[in-house]
Amino acid sequence: MPNSNPNPLANVSPKFSVVVPTYNRPDCLRHCLHSLAQIDYPREAFEVIVVDDGSPTCLGNVVAEVEDRLTVRLIRQANAGPASARNTGALAARGEYLVFTDDDCQPTPDWLTALETAIAAAPKALIGGRTFNALANNLYSTASQLLIDYLYDYFNQSQGTAMFFASNNFAVPSDLFRDLGGFDQQFPLAAAEDREFCDRWLQHNLSMAYAPEMQVYHNHHLSLKRFWRQHFNYGRGAYCFHQVKAHRANGSVKVEPLRFYWQLLTYPLSQHQPQGITLLGLLLLSQVANVVGFLWERSQGKPAPASAAPC
Repeated sequence: MPNSNPNPLANVSPKFSVVVPTYNRPDCLRHCLHSLAQIDYPREAFEVIVVDDGSPTCLGNVVAEVEDRLTVRLIRQANAGPASARNTGALAARGEYLVFTDDDCQPTPDWLTALETAIAAAPKALIGGRTFNALANNLYSTASQLLIDYLYDYFNQSQGTAMFFASNNFAVPSDLFRDLGGFDQQFPLAAAEDREFCDRWLQHNLSMAYAPEMQVYHNHHLSLKRFWRQHFNYGRGAYCFHQVKAHRANGSVKVEPLRFYWQLLTYPLSQHQPQGITLLGLLLLSQVANVVGFLWERSQGKPAPASAAPC
């Protein structure tokens, strides 16, 4: 929903369009927007597009709280998942670069300044930032972020070469994003749609660059039940990703070697994490949930999805 008051900056083309998909989490969205309102970057140089993915309650009041401090728009759509919501935001964006984060994330004040520095070094790259767990006392949230940290270490270990960034903190040139067809909307969950996009990006011989100074804090409160469901859904998303990748490659997709899983399970110990044994157990549980989700999705007998855009 566009702002009701005329905005003197409305006709200025911003450098960055920050896209925030959201669904039925008004408190999370409120914290996210207030953190965006504190970003130390010229207001006319960035806009925020909130895409309400069919929430049962209106989020207009939440967005209105920051309208005097942000160039912000609220767009509503029928519930279709975060991939679709991000694409909706991208279509409405006016910025030269699209910057994605989630409603349960809080960027640091220098977030866009750090991104600008990274873009100067790699203007056509997909830029990925660093995410921190904001709930250090929640072991489930800690374990979930530890898994992402491990994936970043594993897939982005070569200097100057990156293969995966999570969609709660990455940026991409708007024209290239649209040329590639955006996120694959056949991924209905918040699971593997970012992995598929990164893979498709690399398939088109485009580059990716890590900018650890571009930071957000992730406030994803998890219980044991939510932790299991999250990683069960990751398994479902992994199956969809393997199907898409196999379709694109016209063949089977290799799984990660055993050392990938061994290094994953021992990662909390190698990082000298407090309660490392407990976190090791939770990472083991996450992989069990992942396998169960993968097998469950495969058992549904769905046809292999096509890629979001031709390669």
